[in-house]
Amino acid sequence: MNARVLKTKHKLRAQRKKRIRGKISGTPERLRVSFFKSNRYLSAQAIDDTTGTTITAIHSKTANVPANIEGAKAMGASFAAQLKENGHTTIVFDRNGYLFHGVVASFANALRENEINL
Repeated sequence: MNARVLKTKHKLRAQRKKRIRGKISGTPERLRVSFFKSNRYLSAQAIDDTTGTTITAIHSKTANVPANIEGAKAMGASFAAQLKENGHTTIVFDRNGYLFHGVVASFANALRENEINL
């Protein structure tokens, strides 16, 4: 891709991310789940923004799943089990500036299917 195109894409994602984070925040009762994707890996973490601590996290490399839709589903099910283990069933989903389709949507749907309320 052209360097100018990449710069524009990154700038637009940063604007979306800032706009989203201005509206949502995690609390001890309702954690913020921040999702990140790259071409090689997926990761998510549950964050309590009042204390600035990460409660639980998952990464596709340690979970041995690929960075595709099927891997996101498996990762979502595993992450939901971790959240339930810590006693959290209600979360705020932070898509981190990414559009809600593909791996982002499949991860969120896997959380919903495993009884995590978004």
